[in-house]
Amino acid sequence: MSASYEYCRALHRRHGRSYYLATRLLPAWKRRHVHALYGFTRYTDDIVDQLETGRGGDAQHRARRLDGWTARFRAGLAGEPTGPDPILPAVLHTIAVFDLPLADFDAFLTSMRMDLTVREYQDYSDLLGYMEGSAAVIGTMMLPVLLAENRAGRPAADRLAAMREPARQLGLGFQLTNFIRDVAEDLQRDRVYLPQRDLDRFGVSRADLAADSAGPAVRELVRFEIDRAREHYRAAEPGIALLPPVSQRCIRLAATVYGGILVEIERNGYDVLSRRAVVPRRRRLTAVIQQLGRPA
Repeated sequence: MSASYEYCRALHRRHGRSYYLATRLLPAWKRRHVHALYGFTRYTDDIVDQLETGRGGDAQHRARRLDGWTARFRAGLAGEPTGPDPILPAVLHTIAVFDLPLADFDAFLTSMRMDLTVREYQDYSDLLGYMEGSAAVIGTMMLPVLLAENRAGRPAADRLAAMREPARQLGLGFQLTNFIRDVAEDLQRDRVYLPQRDLDRFGVSRADLAADSAGPAVRELVRFEIDRAREHYRAAEPGIALLPPVSQRCIRLAATVYGGILVEIERNGYDVLSRRAVVPRRRRLTAVIQQLGRPA
């Protein structure tokens, strides 16, 4: 069990720098459960993404791997043997400790399967259908961990229900930020997450997105999507204020650092094609110091 949690922590540290930084503000007993959930979602995402970038396999192969991983996960939930696995012991333990809703995991796996075949989304409503499973439910998976006041406590059902929508909105804000930042990277995988209706509205083609730098139409599209992402962050804000202080510091830091990606895109003149927006280290450290100054 300890080795599994450590594996998830290392995976989180290696791939989720902004989130990992924020988790350092959590007590260790909470932190390891966040790492476990990150490990589960990251490993699943890697099945559909990493193989697609040249490390072997066509869509059918990726589908078989996803099927096998899903079957082992569900077997573990049913108490059946899963064989040696570096992630499952930690995530299954976390699910049991906090009685996490399994419907969130089903929705996540469904969206990951969509990435095997779906290459574009007609409008924002369609994209939200995908993001519900790929992002919103990650916020709600984390919620019982963040709301817990001690190792043994589970948050009251009415409190969980009240906080669910803000958690969803923060997940959506984080993911849309990713989609805005990673337009060029996603296009290399033959995916365009920004809705086709938005591209049409601003006169943007796939060829425009494949350019070395963003033209005026792409920049206006990016400006529009940034405004939309910030609507999700604003909708999440009332819920962040209701978290226990120690969790609130963590989530405010994550929101500040991740929202800072949008600021960097603005500083770059909305050009997301010529360079990947990264929040400078000094700004990340400033955000950490600000949150450390808050009472825990």
